Amino acid sequence: MRWNGWGDPERAKPLPRAVHALLPLLLGRVRKPEASVELESVNLAPIALSAEDLGALREAVGEASVDTSQAARIYHAGGRSTPDLLRRRAQNQAAPDAVVRPGSHDEVRACLALAAAHGIAVIPFGGGSSVVGALDPERGAHRAVIALDLRRLTGLLRFDPLSGEAVLAAGTTGPDAEAALAAHGFELGHYPQSFRYATIGGFAAARSSGQNSAGYGRFDTMVTGIRVATPTGDLELGRSPGSAAGPDLIRVFLGSEGIFGVITEVTLRVHPVPTERVFEAWTFPSFAAGSEGLRQVAQAGSGPTVIRLSDEAETAVSLAQLGKIGKILAKGASAVTVYEGAGANASTEIAERRARTSALLRAAGGVSAGEGDAADWMQSRFDGPYLRDALLDAGVFCETLETASTWANLPKLRDAVEAALKDGFARIGSKSYIMCHISHIYPTGASLYFTVLASVREDPLAAWAPIKAGVNDAILEASGTISHHHAVGRDHAPWLREEVGETGIRILRAIKRELDPAAIMNPGAVIGADAGAAPSTTSRTEEPLQ
Repeated sequence: MRWNGWGDPERAKPLPRAVHALLPLLLGRVRKPEASVELESVNLAPIALSAEDLGALREAVGEASVDTSQAARIYHAGGRSTPDLLRRRAQNQAAPDAVVRPGSHDEVRACLALAAAHGIAVIPFGGGSSVVGALDPERGAHRAVIALDLRRLTGLLRFDPLSGEAVLAAGTTGPDAEAALAAHGFELGHYPQSFRYATIGGFAAARSSGQNSAGYGRFDTMVTGIRVATPTGDLELGRSPGSAAGPDLIRVFLGSEGIFGVITEVTLRVHPVPTERVFEAWTFPSFAAGSEGLRQVAQAGSGPTVIRLSDEAETAVSLAQLGKIGKILAKGASAVTVYEGAGANASTEIAERRARTSALLRAAGGVSAGEGDAADWMQSRFDGPYLRDALLDAGVFCETLETASTWANLPKLRDAVEAALKDGFARIGSKSYIMCHISHIYPTGASLYFTVLASVREDPLAAWAPIKAGVNDAILEASGTISHHHAVGRDHAPWLREEVGETGIRILRAIKRELDPAAIMNPGAVIGADAGAAPSTTSRTEEPLQ
């Protein structure tokens, strides 16, 4: 990916003219953004690793797999949240002291043993797409920090077509995983917006949820086995399906974000590649009406592979991006549905599922809008972050956040988040425009995904921190979860205790003490700083040492 933006620079697009025209109406006057710095002119602190440290690392993984270049360090200096990208525009930046690229499970294990012995913090790094501060180069109480880049751990390691299971190396990207499985006529079907860059290990470590979750489930429901290297030993979990041999230890590492160890292999449930796909878009008189339709679909079961509902505000901006200006004036919410099937009976099965779903959506006030808008969404579904970058370049603050709750509590939660966002920006004299959609549904509830645009005249990074804290408070006060699929990282760590309780935090800390007694693994992520640890010696933007 670009070092200071999202994805492939060749795919980046300027702000659509219609969206640019809408901005003054939505936000008023927008500040002129500060110019970004060039990669070569970024100031980094000197490398804190000793010659002995670097020599030991090179012995563990090979000379070419330890990189201390400025470019490598900056490319591994964090994730791709809006705050991450704003920090990339600064002259002085924090970065890991080196990037280490192990090529096997054993090399990962050797790196962890070495780091523990030398007092070096380790940040596991996959595709670099985290948006919750999970990849910040925090060294905690340690004198140095490395990014452990797992992209050499790649490929389909084993495949069992009869059982429908595949073992993939953790550094395999989404596209590479699907290509390897497609060669056997199978797919995983996990398509989060970060799909093009994120890795199998990252999906597991963050408990990712893809856009096909209505049909194939969240990533954690696909996982049937896992291999992990920790500073104190290895684990290979998932002997057989349906095991009742004690608590399921696989779940300890799903969502652990590298604080216990490094996931090196993942065993996954896979299915035949769909041979047919049908699209249908819908409109609703309101987001509330559409939400009721999605609830009915979720509780009836056997619905679409993809179902997604955008509120009135998001619908308007989506139409503007597509140049459909005439439709913007028609108030209402919109939804897309996608149905997939494989095998000789695919057409019949899809038709039956579509008929059941359509009847429920019509009963909730939905009107079919044909396949066009749904097909357009499918075509561009991975390109949303490019629009975020274009907005930042135009001086518009743009960030996303997500949560989830029960169907009964969803309206209260949505109102609480929107109020916290509006009030937060109003306190600093900024206008904001808030969009929301539902992209993941369950029989008992659904996720809410928010995008906020704002005209921030002061330092946007400093302005956002207290607003986001207020939103996190509002989410928990309204009985939502602090994260549905973005994970915890460092950004949400202060709020995890309220969600899981003091006993829950003690359990997580106890596991960490057992597996990572020197606390080298991703310091400060998920459960915050370890009790008794010295304060972090690295800030996200730090002055270079002279």
